[in-house]
Amino acid sequence: MRIGITGHRGLDEPLRRQVTALLAQALDTYDDNGLEAVTCLADGPDTWLADLVVERGGRLIVIVPATDYREGLPAWHHDDYDRLLACAADVYRTGLTDSTEQAHMAAGEILVGHCDVLLAVWDGLPARGHGGTADVVDHADRVGVKVHVLWPDGATRPAA
Repeated sequence: MRIGITGHRGLDEPLRRQVTALLAQALDTYDDNGLEAVTCLADGPDTWLADLVVERGGRLIVIVPATDYREGLPAWHHDDYDRLLACAADVYRTGLTDSTEQAHMAAGEILVGHCDVLLAVWDGLPARGHGGTADVVDHADRVGVKVHVLWPDGATRPAA
């Protein structure tokens, strides 16, 4: 089973704990044998799911939005990004250089094309920029990939 992930970045520690629990519960519904996560390895839900899948002996399929994608991620996240990228069984690249909204949307489309189901850590609100979580969910809906929205009851996303 290939499980894709899209989700909001910038979640605080209490939300991280809640979302990680929701991701683990979602994974519990699948057989660990043959489990694969499809992720861009952004800080937040992308990485949290990747860690959970690796812990269960699953494989990582990484989508890299742009050549300079890593540099656009927070410096504190680089070690996790590098560690998980080194674990990847497969890596796909958009071919784009600049980590722009368009590159992120292109990566989201590639990600959706490689998964059987998409987990969306999403508050249900519109994307804050093209290629955000809402846009990836919309793309998955349009192409017929099943989406499971995970969001803690009563939670609000921190302001940008």
